[in-house]
Amino acid sequence: MTATSQAPDYGPEEAASEVPKVPTGPSGEGAASAPTGEEQAPTATPEAPAPAAPEAPDHGPEEPASEMPTGPTGPSGQGAAPEPTGEEQAPTATPEAPAPEATKPAPRSEDVPSAPLQLTIEDVSDSSVTVSWEPPERLGSQGLQGYMLELRKEGASEWVPVNARPMMVTQQTVRNLAPGDKFFLRVAAMSLAGAGPPATLDQPIHIREIIEAPKIRVPRHLRQTYTRQVGEMVNLQIPFQGNPKPQVSWTHNGQALDSKRVSVRTGDQDSILFIRSAQRSDSGCYELTVRLETLEARAAINILVIEKPNPPSSIRLVDVWGCNVALEWTPPQDTGNTELLGYTVQKADKKTQQWFTVLERYHPTTCTVSDLIMGNSYSFRVFSENLCGLSDSPAVTKELAHIRKTDIVAKLKEFVERDFSEAPSFTQPLADHTTTSGYSTQLSCSVRASPKPKIIWMKNNMNIQGDPKYRTFSEQGVYTLEIRKPSPFDSGVYTCKAVNMLGEASVDCRLEVKGEGWRRVSP
Repeated sequence: MTATSQAPDYGPEEAASEVPKVPTGPSGEGAASAPTGEEQAPTATPEAPAPAAPEAPDHGPEEPASEMPTGPTGPSGQGAAPEPTGEEQAPTATPEAPAPEATKPAPRSEDVPSAPLQLTIEDVSDSSVTVSWEPPERLGSQGLQGYMLELRKEGASEWVPVNARPMMVTQQTVRNLAPGDKFFLRVAAMSLAGAGPPATLDQPIHIREIIEAPKIRVPRHLRQTYTRQVGEMVNLQIPFQGNPKPQVSWTHNGQALDSKRVSVRTGDQDSILFIRSAQRSDSGCYELTVRLETLEARAAINILVIEKPNPPSSIRLVDVWGCNVALEWTPPQDTGNTELLGYTVQKADKKTQQWFTVLERYHPTTCTVSDLIMGNSYSFRVFSENLCGLSDSPAVTKELAHIRKTDIVAKLKEFVERDFSEAPSFTQPLADHTTTSGYSTQLSCSVRASPKPKIIWMKNNMNIQGDPKYRTFSEQGVYTLEIRKPSPFDSGVYTCKAVNMLGEASVDCRLEVKGEGWRRVSP
């Protein structure tokens, strides 16, 4: 860029050497013969500006005369030259070539952009760095073409471009770096007139290997005791984190693993503990340690290998009374390497030999079985139960429990006869009633008496027993008088009297029959 920004400062002799010379005449006065019309065209082209024309050096007054071309002198010394031919004039036009690139004028400061602003490091990893910047304050008269990011390693003098051509971005990531690299970065804005001044980071960038502290991520189902049955496979995959790759180790109850039974495979991001066929001895605490230099992480995983329990050690009949049996047993010697969920008690009739469950997951070691059938004999058995299920065999009573029939003697108490005699009393009296002529109606009341009373119905204190117009009936102590198709003549006071040997009682009510133009017709 510096080669094109300043014009070369030629001396007096160098500037003159760039001008082509013309042959002098025989007289030595530099008089050249007049060219022909065809020869004028080539001689007009050498009027191109000299390389240093924009800034011509300050020559002395005699230097321009010495630089004048001289032609060959003639015999008379007047400088008269012979008239050249057309073929001889052509070469005189070719020496005037265009000026070299080094002589181009330097771009003006207003043509190129200014330096980008706020060159900042955004992110540094173990293999890349990201920088950003703001556009320059002045874009230049030629406009912004893009940005060029350059890198120079510490101790070197050469700037190496990161991007092959200008890019219209204000953030860029330099990749494929190696840990330990130390370098400077700069960015310059580009335009058609050239590159502006760069913006350079003050401090070098150092690529370091990022150390990530080790961390173990225990799966949720392994945060509690991991239970497996004897003979089952154990396959634990424990993810972990750490950079660079940490050292991984396992222990079982604080001791090294038995490589004959347990195998471990560790990758970059997880460690797998594998047991092909688990045994009860594999139970315990397995601890995973992930270590990176002075940092480490630990995780403990509890594994419990279980199997079915043994049956209760013994069982016996404690007592038999009525329809009840008392049983007692002792816990099993081996619970299968885990706690018992309880006991299952069953009974079987000697006749049917079918077992029926009486109690499930029963925790005490004594129980009472009730509601047994008299005259039958029963056997009893008890199973132990844990997470694997019931024990393979039960504990069975050696003797049978006989439920005997007992003689039932009825003890009769002396019977005291009670006197229920009672005088008549009305528990529901008659109620006043209004009806319409021609529609049958009923009057009802309820009587309580012992012995059963005699019922007498009266109208206006006159006995109406036997009158076909009236019908009487009773049910459960309720007595009813039915008046068939009453007329206004049947209105009045009706009385019901109840009489027995202990006394009498009566109730009455008023009946009103409404109707007009009615005449009694004899049946």
